[in-house]
Amino acid sequence: MGGKKTDVKDARWIQKLHSIGLLTGSFLPDETTEKLRTYCRQRQNMLDLAAEASHKMQKYLKILNFRLDVVVNDICGLTGMAIITDICKGNLDPERLSEHRHGNCRKSKEEIAKALKGNNREDYLFGLKQELESYEFYQKKIGECDKQIGAFLKQQINTDPEKKRLKTSVKTHKRINKNAIKGIDLNQASFQYFGGIDLMSIEGMSHATILSIISEIGPNGFHEFETVKHFTSWLRLAPNNKISGGKLLSSKTPKGSNRLKIALRNAANAIGNLKDTHLSNFFKRICYRKGRTVAVSATARKLAVILWNMVVKKIPYKPPIEYLFLDEKRKMKLVERVKKQITKFDLTKEDFGFVTN
Repeated sequence: MGGKKTDVKDARWIQKLHSIGLLTGSFLPDETTEKLRTYCRQRQNMLDLAAEASHKMQKYLKILNFRLDVVVNDICGLTGMAIITDICKGNLDPERLSEHRHGNCRKSKEEIAKALKGNNREDYLFGLKQELESYEFYQKKIGECDKQIGAFLKQQINTDPEKKRLKTSVKTHKRINKNAIKGIDLNQASFQYFGGIDLMSIEGMSHATILSIISEIGPNGFHEFETVKHFTSWLRLAPNNKISGGKLLSSKTPKGSNRLKIALRNAANAIGNLKDTHLSNFFKRICYRKGRTVAVSATARKLAVILWNMVVKKIPYKPPIEYLFLDEKRKMKLVERVKKQITKFDLTKEDFGFVTN
């Protein structure tokens, strides 16, 4: 278009291209997924605000010389919150504050008391109290979001009798952190919501990742992409083959991001810390050759391929290498140790009293 470039001229040009069918359509989720996405994004906003308030609480504790961060792993845990609440109520005695130590805390009461000898400045105590009230307020809002999300998911599942009858296995090995959604079993809910597809069976897949998949794309959204390559390209996880004159100029992953891509990259990063799994072995091979950043992107793309095949083609996740969890590994080691002892001392069934009549 000739003349000076303006937003109005750009809009007219885009409208003209769209009217003659030269613009490809963008992905838009269905109404159910849009509603759930609104609830989940609002919950994430509250989590971010609560994290900001906790950081400010830690700042005020440091300038008050209350080194609570040295003696507890998380100042917003059971021990930390009990101590901070008591400080805001006016109790500044280190010995009495150390009485709030929870049984799971590694530090002793004496060590906690030594770290809580503060300067007791009134202005800093006022700021700490304000941030504690903000943190508790955001936690209350997160709880309300959890109830709304749980009720919405149950409503969608209960409307379909076939989904309601589905049952999945309990994933006791999956850790549930303090920011996980409460009031609903997301493992069971996701299995029913996706019609019998066990997304939680993938190693590295956490409750937060499952919630992002449910809310950002939903079970129907996967079918909007014709192939898995279209899906990974939409996520900006596929290589960008920039070719000119038959020569490959660049294969760098194109810029762009969305919440689902971030969730898959976080899951891929967690997979990199696992041991003896199919995906973690893949991660470490890429990491050895090209670095961790490339390995995270490659593993995130592999996760996207697995998810698309599970939802669209109904292919269950079966890794080539069987992944054994910690309790199973201990059991196998114990069995191997017993076998070695039996072989070493040449023991028979009669020695163990296993003789049958």
